[in-house]
Amino acid sequence: MTAGSGDTLALLRRWHEGDRAALDELIRANLPWIHGYVRKKLAGRLRDKVESIDVVQDAMMQVMELGPRFEVNDREHFRALIARIVTSDLVDGQRWLRRQRRDHLRERPIGQDSVLHLDPPARDVTRPSQALDRAERREWIRLAIDLLDEDDQRLIHERLWDKRSFKDLAEQRGIGENAARMRHNRALKRLADQVLALRRGDLALD
Repeated sequence: MTAGSGDTLALLRRWHEGDRAALDELIRANLPWIHGYVRKKLAGRLRDKVESIDVVQDAMMQVMELGPRFEVNDREHFRALIARIVTSDLVDGQRWLRRQRRDHLRERPIGQDSVLHLDPPARDVTRPSQALDRAERREWIRLAIDLLDEDDQRLIHERLWDKRSFKDLAEQRGIGENAARMRHNRALKRLADQVLALRRGDLALD
């Protein structure tokens, strides 16, 4: 079986239930396309690093194993999302972010994962939904953070998760406290925009 558009959702659900063969099939069916996209996107920068398909496979595996759980029925949307995250990971060398993901997995109860539905919803998502519980909101944010650049990711994690002061953030970056606050606010705006895009099912490649 190959993971065509009709099989993508079924394989994702099997993977969420712990079927390792489903994950292997998702990677085998989509890796060549994602590898081609990443090589094209990184031409002139990290092209040599991603000549080997193994590097992209490893990054894709970590996204699927450590990232938020999601469902999407369309294979093209699945590829677009994973390709963008993998490209970002390889550009920024996000070992720090992957460590944060692993720490998050250790803290959350097994079987309590929220599953994010990424197909375009029928409802209006421009306003906060009262149906979203705290855990689900957190997973939307985690997925959206994966699509930000590393500077925004690190700033948001350090401020919101590590509870660091703007003074600390400013000193670390060699800037003024007000500048650190402004950077943080801009990062939050980009994060909010990305959450809304994901909830609309807007997974198009840039």
